[in-house]
Amino acid sequence: MSKTKQTRPKATPPPSPINVPVLITSLVVLGTFIGLGVLLAGRSGSLQAEQARTEPAPLTAPPLRNEMGEGVAPVTDTSMLDASTEATENEPVQTPLPDAAAREEHTMAYPAPPPMTIDPKKSYQATITTPRGDIVIRLRPDIAPQTVNSFVFLSREGFYNGLTWHRVIEGFMAQGGDPTGTGMGGPGYNVPAEFTDKILFDRPGLVAMARASDPDSAGSQFFITTAPTPFLNQQYTIFGEVMQGQDVVNSIPLRDPATATTPGEPMLGITITEGTSDE
Repeated sequence: MSKTKQTRPKATPPPSPINVPVLITSLVVLGTFIGLGVLLAGRSGSLQAEQARTEPAPLTAPPLRNEMGEGVAPVTDTSMLDASTEATENEPVQTPLPDAAAREEHTMAYPAPPPMTIDPKKSYQATITTPRGDIVIRLRPDIAPQTVNSFVFLSREGFYNGLTWHRVIEGFMAQGGDPTGTGMGGPGYNVPAEFTDKILFDRPGLVAMARASDPDSAGSQFFITTAPTPFLNQQYTIFGEVMQGQDVVNSIPLRDPATATTPGEPMLGITITEGTSDE
């Protein structure tokens, strides 16, 4: 009988034993790297937070506020401001006197307004003589009796003789009657306002009193318009109107007393004539 050859299964090699020291070393190294990563991440976050605390916040413009503390929008349309500025510049103002000494030197010619001497039953005409010709004015005691009375008084006293047109603005008016030629002078007294709607600043050739901010501060300074000036209505006392010589008024040299280097053109004198109320 033949013998059957038996084969033995190959033996599986036993697993390698775990090297505990190496494993521990690897875990320690891995833990070290993880710890370093966490530490670096934490420091980066802290730096970003610190930077955020120290950087200034973006600036934002606060809203404008009025005196009541209410928010208002910034002004973007300056047309009203321009109109207001223009109206201020184009007013026949009498410059306020700087101090009491200047007031005494420049205006103390008469201690008080004159008594009423004009006759309301008569008509009055003023003729201003200038180097360019005469300006004939019809005075209006019917609408401004106190103003006409003062103007007639000063004219007859020779107060206006040799005074200048110290402020002349193109397309607006010619102003004179200041003994100082600066816009700061007067007769030493004031004439109360006599505003009216019976005659308005709707044409050139109207004669009115200049004044300071006080409506009752007119003195000797007057102006003659060279164009319609409706913004002066109910603001300045009209006491006359040009009958002849408006071309003379229009030709008076322009002058701004704030920048002028030479005196204004003079008035040679003012003559007053009177007649009956029917004339």
